[in-house]
Amino acid sequence: MGTASFAVPSLDILVNSGYEVIGVITAPDKPAGRGRKLRPSPIKTYALEKDLRILQPASLKDEEFINQLKDLKPDLQVVVAFRMLPKSVWQIPHMGTFNLHSSLLPQYRGAAPINHAIINGETQTGVTTFLIDEKIDTGRIIFQKKTDINPTEYAGELHDRLMNIGADLVLKTVEAIESNTFDAKKQDELIANHQKLKPAPKIFKDDCRILWDKPVTTVYNLIRGLSPIPGAYCFLRMKNGKTLNLKIFSASINTHNKIARPGSFSCDGKNKFLIFCLDGALELTEVQLEGKKRMTTPDFLRGFNSEEILEII
Repeated sequence: MGTASFAVPSLDILVNSGYEVIGVITAPDKPAGRGRKLRPSPIKTYALEKDLRILQPASLKDEEFINQLKDLKPDLQVVVAFRMLPKSVWQIPHMGTFNLHSSLLPQYRGAAPINHAIINGETQTGVTTFLIDEKIDTGRIIFQKKTDINPTEYAGELHDRLMNIGADLVLKTVEAIESNTFDAKKQDELIANHQKLKPAPKIFKDDCRILWDKPVTTVYNLIRGLSPIPGAYCFLRMKNGKTLNLKIFSASINTHNKIARPGSFSCDGKNKFLIFCLDGALELTEVQLEGKKRMTTPDFLRGFNSEEILEII
């Protein structure tokens, strides 16, 4: 059960390891692009290539879908990058249903663990497999695999690393469940006294707005944690009265510059564009102005007059 590209390596490793995948459950095709044509999920695209049976229920509580699932008589259900399952679905297989989550549970329960780990400046994360129960991301833990977060790593890069680390963990978990050689631990047992749990809720547009009066590392981590999707942004208020949205996909901390008013900027008009934060400056390296393509800062400045910026907010 999966939809996003994060789930594809996990399905692929099971197929290539000789397991009988009797069904692939994914989201219905969604309209995308300018023509709004229906586009299959990455998991469906893979399943079609491998000639696997595909089910795309609009609702996971639909009786017809649940009956189809029961008729398949699955031994085990594997969930990766999907949605919350009703009990009527996850309790069907006699070996249970497990989920791959891209954090070291119980930390970062929720929809966006990769993003929030980087935004919060974590230096380590990982993946977890756990048995699904009635709450979100609270089930008994089967296995975990840790990995360090590079201090200059972006969410997209970490996503791709965890995607492959997670696939290996999925295979290890299936093998352990098949041979009954695992000891699932309650998450409560892994929570130290007075340990604060950090959530990973869904990210909304307002969460992506850059506030320049924050420390430079805080702003830098926000940009890293939201790149490439959904992307951190700010606004350029122009001298002509227009306000333009500027997404920032990558930047570096400039360690040799003076302290200036947060939101003020320095630009040579050719290659360098610096925006000041509370205690330092960020040098932009890849941006996207509304209505334009994503591009490097030198390419952006070739077609944009920075002298027309009144302020950055």
